[in-house]
Formats: sequence, C-alpha cells, structure tokens
Amino acid sequence: MSNYTKDHEFFKRADEIISLANTQCDSTANESVSLSLLFAAARFNAFIVASSVRNIEELKAEKPEAVKYFKEQYEKMLVENIDEYIKNYSNNIEKQRSQY
Repeated sequence: MSNYTKDHEFFKRADEIISLANTQCDSTANESVSLSLLFAAARFNAFIVASSVRNIEELKAEKPEAVKYFKEQYEKMLVENIDEYIKNYSNNIEKQRSQY
C-alpha cells in the first residue's frame, strides 16, 4: 500500500462522496451517516486487499499489515482534517450555525 496523493482527482472523488453523505444527512442523523461511511470504506478496502492477493493464504498473511496501514492512514487523515477545522472553526462551524 502506498500513501495517498492529494491531487485534484483525489479531492474531487472525496468531495463527491462527501456530497452524497451531506444529502443523506438531510434525512438521517449525522452519526448514522458517518457510521455508514466508515463501513463503506472498510468494506471497499477489504475488497481492495482481497483482490490484490492470489489466494486465501496470502489474504490471511496480508491482513495484519493491511489493517495497520488503513488504521494509520485514517488516523493521519482524521488528524489533518480536525486540525483544519480548528484552524478555520469560526469560518466553517460558527458561520454554518449562524445560518440556522
């Protein structure tokens, strides 16, 4: 597994998924949508790992490293995004709240 590349297409794909999640939040609790996103990411990444090996033995052997990789990537991305919200809290969250 390699580190992600933050190019235009990377952000475009992420924004499309976030847009779908935002639409779902119109009729479902944010926490429920968040859990669905986490499940979808886990399910898709399990498929990526399973389809990258030749047999079940390789999959079993690859599992610990794959889990470690995805946990580290998620933690890194989550920290980056929370830091971004901390930096821009008044422009993002407070502004959004004042619109309601």
